[in-house]
Amino acid sequence: MKWLRFIADPPTTPRSVEKRTPTPKTGVHYDVEWARSPAAKRVRSAAVWGFFKPAINLYGSPRVIGADRLIDVEGPVVFAANHHSHADTTLLLATIPAHLRKDLAPLGGADYFFRGRISGAISALFVGAIPIERTKLSKLSIKNAFKAIERGDNLLIFPEGGRSPDGWGRPHRPGAAFVASRAAVPVIPTYISGTGKILPKGQNWPTRSRCAVVFGQPLLAEEGEDARAFAERIETTISVLADEFASGWWEARKKAHAGETADLQGPDSGAWRRRWALGPGPGQARRSPNSTRWPKL
Repeated sequence: MKWLRFIADPPTTPRSVEKRTPTPKTGVHYDVEWARSPAAKRVRSAAVWGFFKPAINLYGSPRVIGADRLIDVEGPVVFAANHHSHADTTLLLATIPAHLRKDLAPLGGADYFFRGRISGAISALFVGAIPIERTKLSKLSIKNAFKAIERGDNLLIFPEGGRSPDGWGRPHRPGAAFVASRAAVPVIPTYISGTGKILPKGQNWPTRSRCAVVFGQPLLAEEGEDARAFAERIETTISVLADEFASGWWEARKKAHAGETADLQGPDSGAWRRRWALGPGPGQARRSPNSTRWPKL
């Protein structure tokens, strides 16, 4: 019966020939070209109007600030935003102006959104996501990002590399700054607030709360500015946008001019203190006016 095994077993490779390893079809190797077709974009537009917008309006009642700053902006651009929740992408798909949203390509973690063919197809078709490796700036991740820009797509990148575990921001990685500076395209700094209460990390079903998004003026890498310095400038600008949301444009500019803008990474202290320092969410009160105030430490 050896002849049956010969028929059933896969062919062998001669010892004198180097074995070829098949290219994976998932993860960062997932092919998204089919999802950039006009038909796929029409499906995505229907998903935005039929699902993403109604969902975020129902659960988040989003407030949008700074959309007028993007009226005359033409792609390709890179949106760089802080990251609290999976609802961040839903919020941005619903609020980015239509002329920039139609070619939007969020960069998604290959190990999460593209770990299987079905999840990859859903992410690519309905969100327009492109796979990247979150743990390192690999050649293939860079190639995928540059290919999207060459195609005329607008990238959405979360420079923190992952969702916030406690509501505070994390230091920005230089990936977004590197791609934007090398491709000579502007970065749109974007501040997101409140989505961490709608769909926090570890929660599978959204909760109703208020959220907001603030779009900043486009930034270009300056001559001689490396990716890390540009990333720090983007991070600082997002912190200024957070101040603008909290206290208004004029107060935010005064703080920025005086160098008093607080970063979004929070105090270097225990978990309880970091949680307290976050303060109330949008539209919420921490305490009644007559209650005892917490002592400053």
